[in-house]
Amino acid sequence: MAKTAKTSGRRGSTAKSAGAKTASKSASKSDAKSVSKSVSKSAVTKPAKVGPSELVTLLDHVRFAVSRFNAAELVFAHGTTDPVAEAIFLVGEALSLHPDQFETFAMARVTRAEGLKLLALIDARVRTRKPSAYLLNKVYMRGLPFYVDERVIVPRSFIGELLESHFSGDDGSLIEDPGAVGRVLDLCTGSGCLAILAARHFPNAQVDAVELSKDAFAVATRNVTDHGLDGTVTLYRGDLFAPLPKDARYDLIITNPPYVDAEGMAGLPRECRHEPKMAFDGGDDGLDIVRRILADAPRHLTEDGGLLCEVGRGRSAMEEAFPHLPLLWLDTEESEGEVFWLPASAL
Repeated sequence: MAKTAKTSGRRGSTAKSAGAKTASKSASKSDAKSVSKSVSKSAVTKPAKVGPSELVTLLDHVRFAVSRFNAAELVFAHGTTDPVAEAIFLVGEALSLHPDQFETFAMARVTRAEGLKLLALIDARVRTRKPSAYLLNKVYMRGLPFYVDERVIVPRSFIGELLESHFSGDDGSLIEDPGAVGRVLDLCTGSGCLAILAARHFPNAQVDAVELSKDAFAVATRNVTDHGLDGTVTLYRGDLFAPLPKDARYDLIITNPPYVDAEGMAGLPRECRHEPKMAFDGGDDGLDIVRRILADAPRHLTEDGGLLCEVGRGRSAMEEAFPHLPLLWLDTEESEGEVFWLPASAL
């Protein structure tokens, strides 16, 4: 199944903090540019005494939110990458608008009831420092909505983009034909988002997904059902490969495991501390879980299969710990060398 590995072209080089970031790019590009000139950094950190009648349009509320977010020095790594994108997501989603629809309705008037709701959400984001994804119970990955709450890490893996850019069957693809992929495994599935994206990308594949946390498993179950994939994605609760059938072999294993090192864990921003610790903690060098995956993956890959694994800022640690492995580092629009590919033949 696998082609000769080729290095990917660099399309971006934004460094990532302790939590991986991705997702609702539609809310952070054209819309963000149209709003950015309205941003003010002069707002006070105390809750502003603003009535709903003083803010008229969606854009007014976005501008106000950005000012509050800037003044409070919030951190953005949960589906959005800056205060403008976060404000657009929060305002749009609270009004049942997809991020792609914001520009169309930016100058629309907000009702009094809607204004009160938006002001409460903006205040909650600043006061609690909870990610907006938790306040709204939603995040977008590759344009698809997923349910999230504090039982599960907010998904923002780069693997979703890589499935489209490096597993399409086109020139430079790491596989010959997406339609020929028969079985995929997603380890540490969390909310189930990567398993769902894989099921949509590989039309003929049966996808297995494993999660240790009982709480995260419940969220993943809900997302699989919401996306109508109960017959395609099978969820297993347990520790990595342990709950899988002994004879299970996969054409592709994908995983976004806990990979934050001890230094990163000590410096997690308040926003990330609302998320389950076990979803981040990768041990002293961040590679505790990765080592276990590498040790057992060969027994669960087909001859032409491969492993796609995200390690965040752990590239140096990986190359030091596994100098003999021909790690192929893949770039995305917002990351450089945070995900590696290994064919089964190299393991």
